[in-house]
Amino acid sequence: METKRIDGKALAERVRAEIAAQVKQRAAQNLSKPGLATILIGEDPASQVYVSSKQRNAEELGFLSRGFNLPAEVSQKEVEDLIAQLNADPQIHGILLQLPIPKHLDEIALIQLISPRKDVDGLHPVNAGLLAQKGRTPMLAPCTPSGVMVMLEDEGVQIEGANAVVLGRSNIVGVPIAALLLNANATVTICHSRSKDLENICRSADILIAAVGIPELVKGSWIKEGAVVIDVGVNRVEDASRKRGYRLVGDVAYKEAQGRAQAITPVPGGVGPMTIAMLLQNTLRAAELAD
Repeated sequence: METKRIDGKALAERVRAEIAAQVKQRAAQNLSKPGLATILIGEDPASQVYVSSKQRNAEELGFLSRGFNLPAEVSQKEVEDLIAQLNADPQIHGILLQLPIPKHLDEIALIQLISPRKDVDGLHPVNAGLLAQKGRTPMLAPCTPSGVMVMLEDEGVQIEGANAVVLGRSNIVGVPIAALLLNANATVTICHSRSKDLENICRSADILIAAVGIPELVKGSWIKEGAVVIDVGVNRVEDASRKRGYRLVGDVAYKEAQGRAQAITPVPGGVGPMTIAMLLQNTLRAAELAD
């Protein structure tokens, strides 16, 4: 079987083009630019790269983009005051608190302070609760899971009635993607690194979502022939042959999956670009909610 490579980068470009057209249409109607505020606490290099990429993408599509870089030693009250200020700012439609944050800060409390209508990460308990309930729709859904659903739909994958296995149970990816798949009428199994007989659970999947954060955990033999595999994992592994000393791999052994999977996302170039595209989509949606 020839395995199709799902090009998340190309799909993200199409989504970005659609968003840019909608932003221009808003301008023609004298509606406000979608406004995105990012909050970065500390100097984690990976977080700095992620935030700068999000800001650049927002600006390229005609958004209002504001970045707030706070020192690692910032107090809980200072962050809370900033979130309150952004909640009240009519020019800001989306607030993104870049995770992880320093351990002395209460992450849950800060996320709960963000208005559900400006919660472009989809992590507020109100949005998470609506997503988890049958027949309810969150104001904003988490970016990576939303991107995964768009990828599956774009590939024409039959979700209704399919056996979907989600490997990973994080609040950011695993739990919400399971809810989205369930809402799309898939039969969903959630498993994780401590589940018994992971190999056979994964092999039962028509749709396999790998989001556990363990480099190449899923071997080729774990994949059912003809399954669609979405690899959300992004892991660094040492590689002396590379200039930077490492390479990025997913949670799935990509080469082993070739010939077994019907289609698979690469790492990098798969889910990652779609996550940023859906962040921009959420910010546009938040602007529409504010109109």
